[in-house]
Amino acid sequence: MALGVAALPFTFVVHALGIFLLVLVLVWTIDFRGGFAWEATNKSLIFNIHPLLMLIGLIVIGGEAIISYKSLPFTKEVRKLIHLVLHAIALILGIVGIIAAFKYHNESGIANLYSFHSWLGIGIIALYAIQWIYAFLLFFYPGGPVGLRTDCLPWHVVFGFLIYLMAIGNAAIGFLEKLTFLENSGLAKYGSEAFLVNFTALITILFGAFVVFSVLSQAPVEEDQGYSPI
Repeated sequence: MALGVAALPFTFVVHALGIFLLVLVLVWTIDFRGGFAWEATNKSLIFNIHPLLMLIGLIVIGGEAIISYKSLPFTKEVRKLIHLVLHAIALILGIVGIIAAFKYHNESGIANLYSFHSWLGIGIIALYAIQWIYAFLLFFYPGGPVGLRTDCLPWHVVFGFLIYLMAIGNAAIGFLEKLTFLENSGLAKYGSEAFLVNFTALITILFGAFVVFSVLSQAPVEEDQGYSPI
């Protein structure tokens, strides 16, 4: 199914919202939460790495990887390689972001994997890794038979899209969870930080929505060579 509109305007919105999300999460983690550190007596600085990398990696770069077939004016093979590399970067950032969350919990005496957000997060990163590895082997190197690639491509697209939508939903849950903890610790419920966190979650969902619109819209005719992600 494709929307009867061009994809390009939607992809421009995705780019703009991605930059806006980066600014929002940096303002929150630096101006309100004090910045970042891998080793610190203030363990919250370790935690701040988690939302930054998860948002930049799985959400923004992952979204850009998905729409690369609709937004980049290159040949199919070049876009295929960009799609592969962007997803690899997203996966690496996501893994480091999850490690940061475990490190924060371990050094703060907080239990691991007790929340739905953490369960879903581990599931998403595992599925993301499996999806990337099997797609690399099947579509890139060494590559499977043409018939097998053709049969697997629709499933690759559907599962990749599903994993991404799960990541969007889990990011929103993560913002809610962290904000709830902060408010229970005395953060003003109607203060500027609470507004910023809620607004960032809202823009995250909008970003995901425009990724969906981009994928469902029509690629430029001269570039419409079929959606064949890695």
